[in-house]
Amino acid sequence: MYARLSQFVSQGIPAFFYSNFKGDTFYCYALDTLTDHDIEFSFNSECSKNNLPHIPKFDPTDFEDYKKKFNQVQQHIQAGNTYLLNLTQQTPIQTNYTLREIYTMANAPYKLRVGDKFVCFSPEAFITIENNRIHTYPMKGTIDADLPNAIDTIINDPKELAEHTMIVDLLRNDLGIIAHDIRVENFRYITTIETGNKRLHQVSSHISGQLKNDWKETIGEKIQALLPAGSISGTPKKNTCKIIETIEGYQRGYFSGIFGYFDGKNLYSAVSIRYIEQTEKGLIYKSGGGITADSIPQNEYQEMLDKIYIP
Repeated sequence: MYARLSQFVSQGIPAFFYSNFKGDTFYCYALDTLTDHDIEFSFNSECSKNNLPHIPKFDPTDFEDYKKKFNQVQQHIQAGNTYLLNLTQQTPIQTNYTLREIYTMANAPYKLRVGDKFVCFSPEAFITIENNRIHTYPMKGTIDADLPNAIDTIINDPKELAEHTMIVDLLRNDLGIIAHDIRVENFRYITTIETGNKRLHQVSSHISGQLKNDWKETIGEKIQALLPAGSISGTPKKNTCKIIETIEGYQRGYFSGIFGYFDGKNLYSAVSIRYIEQTEKGLIYKSGGGITADSIPQNEYQEMLDKIYIP
């Protein structure tokens, strides 16, 4: 299916695509056929403000269970097997809204609904390609915006700086696989999102690289080479992904995969986070955060819960 994306893009045919976390399942469709597949998406569109953001009812993962997994991650960090690992968990939620209704009401930069399977309302871009230049915007670091001096706190926190720096280095290396003239355009800037009963500040960076003029002919291969996305896996990526499989205790599926579209000239994509999945046992919300040697389990647990919301 990656080859199919290259075919569409090289021929200038507008197309939509999405993948699972691992990147071993990938779908691509001509943009004008999405209604046939019951797929909706939007990028940076205006959304209805009639519905206030809210927190769905949920039963949080037991902290002691989370701490056991957190401690396993720390053991791998101390052994040098990983330096940063994005630890996520499943949380059953209850809401009166359907996935279609959640998609419609959600106010987010990047939204996707795939049938009655899942919906996500992501704040994080993956890659953008305009005028033969590729851009990525890793997001790493979250804090309650209403805390005193919240921005200064997260910007000056050594743990947050180290975590974000590692992700920027990883994404620079990833872009270097498929592009040249890699630049960090903007290091650690703040965006703010509404999550229900609170606002969150999130820290991002902007990295870019130059593609060859014939990038459209092999864009599928290039995207495949970048997966899994570094910001929601960790570093070193290959080894960290193996550890994630042994510790998390569930399959991420399309959570923390990517989705995007080609408009006939440029390509835009996002990371599938802030994610709700329909299962046989009901709705499941998947969320988490990056763990480093300096992480505090209570803080990481709270960050995971803070990310459970419908915007």
